[in-house]
Amino acid sequence: MALLVVLSGVTAMPAGSGVMPRAEAAGNCPVTAGETLNWGMPSRVDEFDSPDSLAGWKMYGGPGHAGNGRRVSTAATVDNGQLTITGDPNGDSAGMSWLPGQTLGRWEVCMATPVGSENYHSVLLLWPDSEVWPSDGEVDFMEILDPARQTAEFNLHYGPQNRQERTKVDVDATQWHSWAVEWTPDRVVGYLDGVPWFESADPAHLPPGPMHLCIQLDNFGGDISQGGRQLVDWVREYTI
Repeated sequence: MALLVVLSGVTAMPAGSGVMPRAEAAGNCPVTAGETLNWGMPSRVDEFDSPDSLAGWKMYGGPGHAGNGRRVSTAATVDNGQLTITGDPNGDSAGMSWLPGQTLGRWEVCMATPVGSENYHSVLLLWPDSEVWPSDGEVDFMEILDPARQTAEFNLHYGPQNRQERTKVDVDATQWHSWAVEWTPDRVVGYLDGVPWFESADPAHLPPGPMHLCIQLDNFGGDISQGGRQLVDWVREYTI
């Protein structure tokens, strides 16, 4: 069952324009699912405090989304404690995977997407370690298709026919928000600033094997003359 609501460096842990300024103490996303729901200590964190952070990620290469443009590692940069993925007017952008994945878990990302070309789409997702798609599923827990960046979608892909459960939320995604997904034995839940906005409890729709976090700025073709940007302050992974 889908719900619709309206809302106004890699580290192992021990035990722009139109975007709000960085907060020094709490980071850009002080309200998180991890803290609100007491998820405990993350098993992995990337604060993007050093360019070496990208060494902990598998950077995409080759053709872009649906063959549009190219995936180039140079489109992802780290500076001043922030990851920026840039899509340029020529169609070059970046995507990156946080491997290895895990079976069941929680992931959270602090992200903002300034307005740019309507055909550059920011996406946060879980992808199967098996690389068997669509049979082994896909969990898009934040996908921005709206040119104004005022709505976001959750798309849960499942089965060999690539069926989907989906919903959307009204949110100013040009501002910083925490986006999280929780995958337990009996459900997948999406959270925005610690508040649930998507849930599926159909066992036939849940991923069958390990999944890993991916961050992508996708080129959907058409007019991309204004370029696009995806900004990430930090990412966190939790075990169940």
